[in-house]
Amino acid sequence: MRADRVFACGATAGLIADALLGDPRRGHPVAGFGRVAARVEALLWRDDRGRGALHTLVCAGGAVGAAALAARAVHERPALALALTAATAWSVVGGTSLGREARAIGGALGSGDLEAARERLPHLCGRDPHCLDGPGIARAVVESVAENTSDAVVGALVWGAIGGVPGLVGFRAVNTLDAMVGHKSPRHRRYGWASARLDDVAGWPGARLTAVLAVVAGGRPAQAVRAWRADAHRHPSPNAGPVEAAFAGALGVRLGGTLAYAGRVEHRPVLNGAAGRDVRGADIERAVRLSRRVGALALGVCVAGRLTAGHLVARRRAAGRMRGRA
Repeated sequence: MRADRVFACGATAGLIADALLGDPRRGHPVAGFGRVAARVEALLWRDDRGRGALHTLVCAGGAVGAAALAARAVHERPALALALTAATAWSVVGGTSLGREARAIGGALGSGDLEAARERLPHLCGRDPHCLDGPGIARAVVESVAENTSDAVVGALVWGAIGGVPGLVGFRAVNTLDAMVGHKSPRHRRYGWASARLDDVAGWPGARLTAVLAVVAGGRPAQAVRAWRADAHRHPSPNAGPVEAAFAGALGVRLGGTLAYAGRVEHRPVLNGAAGRDVRGADIERAVRLSRRVGALALGVCVAGRLTAGHLVARRRAAGRMRGRA
C-alpha cells in the first residue's frame, strides 16, 4: 500500500477512535513525552537561550527520530504501517477531550455552579479562574476551543499529511514543549524561546487552515473574514490571532480583552469587537460544534491533499520508468 493511502486510512481511523474513545486514559504517549521533557529540563536548565535550544533539539528531535525509526520498521508491512498511523493519530489528536472539557464547564455555567466551572477551567487553559465571572469563563473557554482546534487537531493533521507518523509526532512534541516552557514566566522567558519560536513556525499552516475552515463552516463567512482581516494581526500570537478572530466572527461574539494568568495580567485587543456581542455560556456548545466541523473538514482536506500528492508522485515515477525502458 502506498504511503499516501496508509496516511489516509490511518488518519481517518485515528480520528474515529478519538471520536469514540477520546484520549487514551492510561499510558498516554503525550504525557510520557512531557515527563521525559521535564527531566531533560531539570538536567539542562540555565537562564540561557542556547540551553533552551538544546532542550528543544533533544526532546523534539528525539521524538521525531523515534517515530521515523518506527515508521521505517513497518513501511513494508501495510497492515502494521496503517495500525501505527492510526494509533499515532489517535494519540496526538485531542478533539474529543477538548469538547468534553469545554462542555463540562458549559454545563456548570448553565446550572449556575460558578465554583464548579472555576474548578474545571484549569483543565482547559491557564487562566486564573478566580478572577473570572461567568461570562469571563465562557469567553476563556471559547478562546481555548478555537486555539486548541488548531493545536490539537488541524495542525497535527497538516503535519501528518506532510510527514506521516514523524510529522504527527513532531508537531505534537513541539506543541507540548511550547506549553511546558514557551510561556513568558521568569524561568522560561529565555530558556523557552526556541520552543516558542519553533511552535510558531510549526503552527503556521494549521492555524491558517483552521481559520479558513472556520469561515467555511461557521455560518457567517463574511463576518468571519472581516474579523480575521481586521483583528488577527493585533493578537500577540501569530497563530492564535487568525484562529480566534475567525471563530469570533463565525460565532458572532467578541473575544480577547483583559486576561489574567497566575501572577500577571495581559490586555489583548478585542476581536470582532464592532460586530460581535459578549460571550454567553450557550456559546460554548456552539464553539464545540464549530470545532468538530472544522476538524472533520481538515481531515478531508489533508487526506485529499496527501492522496493527490501521492498520485502525482506515482505518475512521475511511472513516466520515468517508461522513459528508461525506451
